[in-house]
Amino acid sequence: MKIALIGATGFVGRAVLDQAIARGHSITAIVRDTSKLAPHPQLQVLGVDAQDPQALALAISGHDRVISAYNPGWATPDIYEQYLKGAAAIVQATKAVTGWLLVVGGAGSLEVTPGIQLVDTPEFPAEWRQGALAARDGLSALRSESELDWRFVSPAVMLVPGERTGQYRLGGDQVLFLDDKPAEITVGDLADAILNEAEQPVHLRQRFTLGY
Repeated sequence: MKIALIGATGFVGRAVLDQAIARGHSITAIVRDTSKLAPHPQLQVLGVDAQDPQALALAISGHDRVISAYNPGWATPDIYEQYLKGAAAIVQATKAVTGWLLVVGGAGSLEVTPGIQLVDTPEFPAEWRQGALAARDGLSALRSESELDWRFVSPAVMLVPGERTGQYRLGGDQVLFLDDKPAEITVGDLADAILNEAEQPVHLRQRFTLGY
């Protein structure tokens, strides 16, 4: 397939890019800094502002799938506003030209108990809160989209470096636990689940999660 990958140089985006190439897909990487990616026959790299819906629409036109690992940067002072601006532009552009979108979000909006989301617990780290709230509100906005063929993936609470194993559990809106502790997942297996969904979609207009 032809896949447009927004945020291809980030922690998750890079893992998705490497696996997508290994699976034989043609990738258009949409990034801020094109110098961060080496040339590859299956790769086109475009320096496009993810907050510009018109420029994005041109970049993703003609692609079978759009995968967004967009994040304005955890150190961005106004990450909440910047994330939602980008998320809205990505939705607008995707609706205009292709209609299929997978958004990589965080674990903050997963429920630890019915009605209580992880981001609302006292233990949630303050330095991640604004980004997590933004991703939660981005998911809420997606859930109002009745025409867009969207899905949203939240990794396990503990997202760690590591390779693909292909052995993990899938879930829905609740935190996955292993015994009495939140489950973890490697970025390699998160990328695996993302590309499995791109190749054989099963989570139409749903959020899903995964963990060991």
